[in-house]
Amino acid sequence: MSDFKRLVVWRKAHALALNVHRVATRIRGSDNASLRSQLLRAAMSVPTNIVEGTGQWSGREFGRFLDIALKSTSELEYHLILAREIRTISLSDFESLSAQAIEVRKMLYGLRERVVARTQKITSNVPTS
Repeated sequence: MSDFKRLVVWRKAHALALNVHRVATRIRGSDNASLRSQLLRAAMSVPTNIVEGTGQWSGREFGRFLDIALKSTSELEYHLILAREIRTISLSDFESLSAQAIEVRKMLYGLRERVVARTQKITSNVPTS
């Protein structure tokens, strides 16, 4: 897999990163700088790890990068919860971004399962000498 732009999950993760960027840049105040940074980093990590994974030679390595992307969606979801609870983002932004993060996470789980299953099938069909 080398053309990451063909993956629907990458397109949705990229859109999520853009939407988080739009919302995070509206968060003001030096006391919120670390939260703003963490939101952006977690959001950008998801599509970035999908891209890195598609450049790997093995399905096992691709799966490893998908695992990292999955963890980043969970991290992002937590930062969104925190941002909402300390009232730095609106309820509508929180609901929209959380829904997107959950959708991307579900898609990543599905893709990872397919990659792992295909990798196991390939390795089980390799003759041993």
